Amino acid sequence: QVQLVESGGGLVQAGGSLALSCAASGRTFSSYAMGWFRQAPGKEREFVAAISRGGGVARVADSVKGRFTISRDNAKNTLYLQMNNLKPEDTADYYCAATDRVITVLLFEYNYWGQGTQVTVSS
Repeated sequence: QVQLVESGGGLVQAGGSLALSCAASGRTFSSYAMGWFRQAPGKEREFVAAISRGGGVARVADSVKGRFTISRDNAKNTLYLQMNNLKPEDTADYYCAATDRVITVLLFEYNYWGQGTQVTVSS
């Protein structure tokens, strides 16, 4: 089992940047592929980015491609999401999640979730 805690959310103007972190504790962090998801008010939770256990393979949603970068530091038990050129439509609660599977974009394949961090992008 792994516990996940996100941080780094906040309010930013359109075109700005934010860096989210997800600190993991419990079972060995490198045992899990990791993902970022987001949920805007009134909408379903959606995939943002995922990364393999070793960090060598990543997947990014088309809506954020070229603007968001996922990375991880297994020595620090931490997952990151660098978000650049933010848009108002990026406003959402952002969640990190862990899966026992190989890298996946499917929400239901993630076993463990953090509590979320709020990102608000003003126009």
